[in-house]
Amino acid sequence: MQRPRLVWAIICGAGSAAGMTLLMTPPPLAMVGCGFSDVQASDVIRWHVVAMFAPSFVTGSIINRIGANKVVIIGAVLLTLSGIIAMSGILLTNFYVSLVLLGVGWNFGFIGATAMLNSELRDDERPLYQGVNDTIIALGATLASFASGVLIASFSWALVAAVLIALSITVGLSSMVQMRFSARDRSVA
Repeated sequence: MQRPRLVWAIICGAGSAAGMTLLMTPPPLAMVGCGFSDVQASDVIRWHVVAMFAPSFVTGSIINRIGANKVVIIGAVLLTLSGIIAMSGILLTNFYVSLVLLGVGWNFGFIGATAMLNSELRDDERPLYQGVNDTIIALGATLASFASGVLIASFSWALVAAVLIALSITVGLSSMVQMRFSARDRSVA
């Protein structure tokens, strides 16, 4: 492809959204299955949603300060930590910390990837490529939602978390590759 940074930005956005959806979907079932109440499960989801959107007040400023690629990498690290904490146990604190990190990681990964995408587009291209990007993200999130149901029903909560870790590492590596393309293009120009 002639514009690899565009592809990497889409991969980062779709991977962040898919990873978040993968681990966000089954916690209520996993928690009730572990003996927690519906109220506890809903409270974990509430704080996860707060963690998804509250950082938005500062994410743009952070992107302006350190760059979109670095914000995506931080998001990928937070998503990976979320998966590690989810795998490490089934205490209530594991669910809370994992899902809060998942929310903040998604915010950084998704908004950072969107900023990466927008930096690659000319005004006349934005509607087409943003539509393609949104479609790929929606498909990835849909597949992740279905996959999480299969994984939790057929295997375990730990396997769902392990798949999140793999997706998060892919997002982080994709952002690093995108940074290399950016640095190479700047040195050529």
